[in-house]
Amino acid sequence: MKTLTILGSGPAGLTAAIYAARADLAPLVLDGPSPGGPLITTLLIENIPGFPEGIGGYEFIDLLRKQAERFGARFQSATVEDFTPAPAGGGALHLAGGDTLATDALIIATGANHRRLGLPGEEELSGRGLSYCATCDGAFHRGQHIAVVGGGDTAMEEALFLTRFASKVTLIHRRDALRASKIMATRVLENPKIEVRWNTIITGLLDPAQGQLSALRLQDTQTKEASTLEVGALFIAIGLIPATEPFRKVLPCDDNGYFVVEQPPLTHLPGVFVAGDVADSRYRQAVTAAGAGCRAAIEAMHYLETRSE
Repeated sequence: MKTLTILGSGPAGLTAAIYAARADLAPLVLDGPSPGGPLITTLLIENIPGFPEGIGGYEFIDLLRKQAERFGARFQSATVEDFTPAPAGGGALHLAGGDTLATDALIIATGANHRRLGLPGEEELSGRGLSYCATCDGAFHRGQHIAVVGGGDTAMEEALFLTRFASKVTLIHRRDALRASKIMATRVLENPKIEVRWNTIITGLLDPAQGQLSALRLQDTQTKEASTLEVGALFIAIGLIPATEPFRKVLPCDDNGYFVVEQPPLTHLPGVFVAGDVADSRYRQAVTAAGAGCRAAIEAMHYLETRSE
């Protein structure tokens, strides 16, 4: 029997597992160091079709996993450190600890992790006033003062989107000029609900001990003056780190580490497919990732069928 391995257990990987398992491929899912991905820390997701009352990130991922297991998907905790493609298709996954796993087809759905501030309490406050996705969590903070940190197009998009809900949006940027595109920067600077704090960094989050974000400790990078900003929420938009490192020697990536593919989920390597945020720097939504996982599984099925003939 030909083997299919799926890397990642977020919406893309688990959707691929469901489709592949229903096709009796018995896929092996390697869920890596962060099973479920960033979505698992989201307390309530309200934009997943079929859940009118919303659903917790952990519960949603757990349901997807159980559905995949029901049809015969297998799961293993393992971290991939390197990959050697096989000329005939698929390849060898080199795992942490020294083991090697050969597979006839591979779906890479390892996702992208939010770049963090690296401050104490960031993990504890995630989903409790601290978020990385305005589309996901903005509506929870209606009427509140919301802060956004970042200076690129993503931060501009987040800040503008949040003006729908916030009483005020404060954009925090460590430099004296935005690195966003001119059109996006202009929209932010001309929006009356957005105030920009230039040359400012966040040095502390208040208060992890209370279990809810209530304020930010700030520092002016020029004067070193410290201040406190009371907020209802903070949205961090300082970039994403796609989990593509083990494959960058054999699959082309852009400057930010995202896979560059002309017709996703297909790659130039036979039997190797990509799905979800590893090849999507624009949408980054659970439903788009799930759709990509579906496409990858169908392409993998067709590929393995031709290999069996």
